[in-house]
Amino acid sequence: MASAVATRGRRGRIGLRALALGYVGILVAVPLVVIVARVIGDGWTELVDALTSPTAVTAYRLTLEVSVVAVVLNAVFGVVFGILLTRYRVPGSRLLSALADLPVAVSPIIAGLALVLVYGPVDGWFGAGLADSGIQVIYALPGMILATTFVSFPLVLREVVPVLQEAGTEMEQAAKVLGASAWQQFVRITLPTIRPALVYGLVLSLARSLGEFGAVRVVSGGISGDGQTQTLTLLIQDKYQQLEGGTYQIALLLVVITVAAIVTASLRKDKRGTT
Repeated sequence: MASAVATRGRRGRIGLRALALGYVGILVAVPLVVIVARVIGDGWTELVDALTSPTAVTAYRLTLEVSVVAVVLNAVFGVVFGILLTRYRVPGSRLLSALADLPVAVSPIIAGLALVLVYGPVDGWFGAGLADSGIQVIYALPGMILATTFVSFPLVLREVVPVLQEAGTEMEQAAKVLGASAWQQFVRITLPTIRPALVYGLVLSLARSLGEFGAVRVVSGGISGDGQTQTLTLLIQDKYQQLEGGTYQIALLLVVITVAAIVTASLRKDKRGTT
């Protein structure tokens, strides 16, 4: 009887693993293999030309600028918001927590349209005044940063909040009794506590920022040539629609960078969790 139960349990585990591997294979592995095969088939020259073209180089710069600034903003506001939700009694904290998850539920295209309604140079609430002052938000770098920050914000917050909740406030209260200032408590106690989760959240935020398409497409206009606002994802779409070479090469580069960042951060997080 016991052996039969053990056999059924083992078969169940094998079945679940096979199902999970099949799911990941169909959605991730197969498309990735197809892209790699296409890049190899096009040859080394096509790869070099695609990755070193002036348009691609400009897209690298824009993507890096947008992603880095978005990650920095998410680091600051994600930690501040996390401390606010876990360390203080704020009226409507549950509503604030739900609103923080709004970027996950709302389509990035809708988020981009909302930014256009607020900061659009013609009919936007603040856009006309900013345009008169010489500040352009939509169809420019600031709008792209705002859109990317919005869609990637919950990734940092949702990594930090559980750690803060689990850690509690005992050590911070003890430090306060011993005369430590709020800044000293944060630097010496809170920050070391949340550092692994914060780093992993920032890497997820970076990966999300690098791959963002919908919201950035709306607020940037996808302009090519002079005044280019095409990030890597927008450039990939443009090349694909125009049937130009380099689509798969640039896509593969983006996938490799994103996967490498996530895997590295995940391994470091697991290593610290076991020490």
